[in-house]
Amino acid sequence: MRALAGGAALTAFAALPFSPARARPVEVELILALDVSASVDAQEFDLQLRGYSEAFRAPEFLEALKGLGADGIAVTMMQWADIGQQAVCIDWAQVNDKRSAGIFARAIDDTNRLFEQGQTAIGHALEFAVRLYPARGFSGRKRVIDVSGDGHSNKGTAPNIPRDRAVKSGITINGLAIVNEERHLPGYYQRNVVGGSGAFVAVANDYNDFAQAILAKLVRELKGAHVAALPALNPG
Repeated sequence: MRALAGGAALTAFAALPFSPARARPVEVELILALDVSASVDAQEFDLQLRGYSEAFRAPEFLEALKGLGADGIAVTMMQWADIGQQAVCIDWAQVNDKRSAGIFARAIDDTNRLFEQGQTAIGHALEFAVRLYPARGFSGRKRVIDVSGDGHSNKGTAPNIPRDRAVKSGITINGLAIVNEERHLPGYYQRNVVGGSGAFVAVANDYNDFAQAILAKLVRELKGAHVAALPALNPG
């Protein structure tokens, strides 16, 4: 079980001095946004992190990453729960080969939980994520926010409001709905959370299914929607 971190977000990579002229090109600026609200217990939090770390080490992910060429992706990870409970836990980093993917995976392994008791404020999570752009030190051809969670938004701004603003600015939002408690969650994500070019909802039947679902989702994002066959969407 990982200890709850007290306040400041953790960063695994040193901040890069930013200059637009020196920004490194990448294919995608990717934000991984993890639900750590009260419905997510300690074991489920660990399963989420394990799923992400295993995905970044998986041969399927590394093969898809190789297909992007030397630029690869810029990726950061954030945690979110209630209003005012959003924080970066791993700073922006370039992942473009097996070595850099392994470094990011180890950073995920070392990540602590930043919040524990909050409700589910998806709208505020999206607002926070959008403010992380542009990726510090990088210039992406696409911007994608990945939101994973196990419940509908029950606090604060409705998620479709920041979702629509993000889509208008060219950002794609994809979702991973964990349906162990809410069977109709994929349909809710489809209507209220995801949007933008090629947006989709992936489905994990429970937290034990999370690793397989996140790997398929990441491969789909890197290689294109026609590559990774995901579980069928329940329109809820």
